Amino acid sequence: MIALKKILVATDFSEPSEAALAYGRELARSFGSGLLVAHVVENVLTTAVGADGFVFNDPSLQQDVDATARKRVESLLSDEDRAVLGANAVVIVSNTPAYAIVNYAREANVDLIVMGTHGRGAVAHLLMGSVAERVVRLAPCPVLTVRHPEREFVRPDALVAVANA
Repeated sequence: MIALKKILVATDFSEPSEAALAYGRELARSFGSGLLVAHVVENVLTTAVGADGFVFNDPSLQQDVDATARKRVESLLSDEDRAVLGANAVVIVSNTPAYAIVNYAREANVDLIVMGTHGRGAVAHLLMGSVAERVVRLAPCPVLTVRHPEREFVRPDALVAVANA
């Protein structure tokens, strides 16, 4: 039997991430797992150099970015997510999202990472790389990648109620 005690859904607020969250919720319900929803924000203090070499260093800017991201991640979680799944929103500050996700999963003893993938073509993948691919290669646990539109493995609650009637 597979024991999933903690599931991490990594989100960038895209449609594939929404699909990944649907899978993460359903898997957490099915396995009685805890749910973590994480978003990686850029460390603006490390990239705040102007064209003339002027360094813009305002710690309140990073705090604002973090607070905005936290509100957005919190808005993805329902009261039911919090009560039934013990869901928590997580904001990670890093300029390397894949490594940040992998390191957080390791530190939090995550049993499964669920994340969306954009399914870019070969040229775009070559030029931009893939956060999901790096996570799959480096993760300390299994990784489920989800595309949008996803296959209908996870049905909305209304369809489940009709199917069970």
